[in-house]
Amino acid sequence: MRTGLFANAAFAVILASLVAAPVGALAGQPIVRAPAGAVQGVKQDGLEIFRGIPYAAPPVGQGRWKPPAAAPAWPGVRDATAFGPACFQPPPRPGSIYADPLEAMSEDCLSLNIWTPAKARKAPVLVWIHGGSLISGASSEPMYDGVAVARRSGVVVVSINYRLGVLGYLAHPELSAETADRVSGNYGLLDQIAALKWVRGNIAAFGGDPGNVTVAGESAGALSVMYLMASPQARGLFQKAIAQSAYMISSPTLRETRFGHVAAETAGVAVAAKLGANDLTALRAMDAKTLTSAALMAGFQTFATVDGKVLPRQLVETFDRGEQAKVPILAGFNSGEIRSLRILAPSPPADATTYEAEIRKRYGDLAEDYLKLYPSTDIPESVLLAPRDSLYGWTAERLVAKQTAVGAPGYFYYFDHGYPAAEAAGLHGFHASEIPYVFGTADKTPPAWPKIPETPAEAGLSTAMIDYWTAFARSSAPKAVGQPDWKPYGEGRAYMAFTDAPRPGEHLRPGMYELNETVVCRRRAQGDVPWNWNVGVVSPPLPAPVSQCR
Repeated sequence: MRTGLFANAAFAVILASLVAAPVGALAGQPIVRAPAGAVQGVKQDGLEIFRGIPYAAPPVGQGRWKPPAAAPAWPGVRDATAFGPACFQPPPRPGSIYADPLEAMSEDCLSLNIWTPAKARKAPVLVWIHGGSLISGASSEPMYDGVAVARRSGVVVVSINYRLGVLGYLAHPELSAETADRVSGNYGLLDQIAALKWVRGNIAAFGGDPGNVTVAGESAGALSVMYLMASPQARGLFQKAIAQSAYMISSPTLRETRFGHVAAETAGVAVAAKLGANDLTALRAMDAKTLTSAALMAGFQTFATVDGKVLPRQLVETFDRGEQAKVPILAGFNSGEIRSLRILAPSPPADATTYEAEIRKRYGDLAEDYLKLYPSTDIPESVLLAPRDSLYGWTAERLVAKQTAVGAPGYFYYFDHGYPAAEAAGLHGFHASEIPYVFGTADKTPPAWPKIPETPAEAGLSTAMIDYWTAFARSSAPKAVGQPDWKPYGEGRAYMAFTDAPRPGEHLRPGMYELNETVVCRRRAQGDVPWNWNVGVVSPPLPAPVSQCR
């Protein structure tokens, strides 16, 4: 009996000491004491992984539709072993190859994740911004797992969440009146800037170099990269940029109707009225989940806003004026972008005669240039290629050309890879299909994604792309051992094609960039039509040539 009492007392003392110990001490897992606070992660494959770290305060209640504020301090050691919730977004379209179930959503979603080699010191940092049209997606998606990249390259990988849809990009006069600058909207972009500031202030504690940060993203993530390059508020927060399938679209202006876009504040008032919210108080009182889906159904279109502060100008104008961040860039697009985004392609005309007549009516003096690139001999293919080039191909080449012009190296790529399941689905080189190769996550794609075979050839292509991408993050020059040299775009309009293997080339699709550059230039001069998806047989008639863009 006495022995039992002694044993119980001793156990109680031991238990008390364990409970009082930092959370990481019990499990032997890594603890990092960063300026923002102490966090405990997990060890895996020679890496230390930290998930769900808040980089800003929860934007809830009166914090909804405000610039991100500093995250509150937390006591002791914070558990950073699980991803934070995704930002609110509508349910995915049934059957979409991109749909990947999310475990949780919340307005308290401004968190980031870090994969770092266990002994990293001043390692390059790659900050990933997820895609999803600025209305969906999350840093927790398995395809963005940073294990393979960090383990192979020694690069510190960071992925971030940011506010989406109406919660991330609503502009409204009452919101503008709350700020000293009298602007609103762009909250998701401001979140990204806040995350980069967090990285600058804290990543050294995780073995990263705050002076060697590459910001990277795909689709809307790449659009975000361009916005960051254009925003004065992001200047100096990154030293390199990677833009995969970016699209340099026109954006609404805060208080003017321009380029076919209603003023952003006007659009905000209109969507609030449709939602039955007469003022900002009513909007802030709405349930976030309901609001997110209802705003989309009410026609809210998610764009960043040209407000003169966060985004001073249209992206095309910023890059034309050389006012963007003058950082090295790696940018490219995929051969089959529109094969999985057929909503962006017009219905093909019934025959070649109708097709050619429509193109001549709409493109005028540029019709022959258009028909040379997108001929009537294969109309179904032409109606896929034209929007691909006008959105993604033109943007990628424009980025590397404009960076080259300001003295920063640009590296251009073309992803033209297929594999049996993708080919069977008619999805050769489809939108986002390069991502699992860049991350080494072929086994972590969404449920309906065409399954990538586990073969040495597929693994070899992924290894090469990881090596090119991370070498660029390390030293501004994409190099891969045993692979061809990747020349900068400025040397003969060079590019790297990724087919069955990396294959260098020069002057991809002659005439494509020039045609689309001229079309966009004329649209800009006209001033009342967006250049986002007005392509081919649905294009409004082009205005007459003007002196600066014949």
